Amino acid sequence: MDDKTAELRDIFVETTGEESVTESQSDSRGSLSSTTDDATVEERLAELVAAMRERYGFASSLSDADLRRVVRGFFDPDAVGADVDSWSSAADAALAESLSADVDADEVFHARMDLHLVADPDRDAPFSFDRLRSLLQQRTGEDVDDEALAAELASGADTETVRRYRRVAAADLASRQVNHRFRDAFSDLLTDADLSTRLAEDARRDGLEEATEDIETDVSL
Repeated sequence: MDDKTAELRDIFVETTGEESVTESQSDSRGSLSSTTDDATVEERLAELVAAMRERYGFASSLSDADLRRVVRGFFDPDAVGADVDSWSSAADAALAESLSADVDADEVFHARMDLHLVADPDRDAPFSFDRLRSLLQQRTGEDVDDEALAAELASGADTETVRRYRRVAAADLASRQVNHRFRDAFSDLLTDADLSTRLAEDARRDGLEEATEDIETDVSL
């Protein structure tokens, strides 16, 4: 091993905390560490979706397999080109295209609400969303009349618009009642492995690029 090779190896060890390049470092971005891990994640997802279906009953007609894909897509910005801060109907449409059946953006939206997967832009109503949520809380256990809600909101919004945001508010309230337990479980399950992989890759790449900027790199580690 010549001096430059030795220097690069030392930089690699210092940056990554590992003595050698392992097979796991060549995994694709966002992949789980092994097939077994992915199977375990899928099993846990199935348990969570089944528990939610039993507890709440779902408005969505999607299969449990597609509902699990919706959860995965929601927590994978690379899959739909959006995250919880930038979600839109276009993201719902992109996610719909990845499902196994003929599904449209509205059906994905309904599935997300069933699963408590509310994104920040979902709350961008043309009226006070907090007011809508408060009105729903007052009607707990009652049949909700969207036309009456629209009249109380006095915003000029049509009934269909109020109905959509009412579903968002209802999902928010249901999630709050269980301290966001299901959403947090989805997030913990899907983002920890992905984020640790991505952060490790970013640290390795950024650290090595900076440290080797002025060093020949046509050598093998």
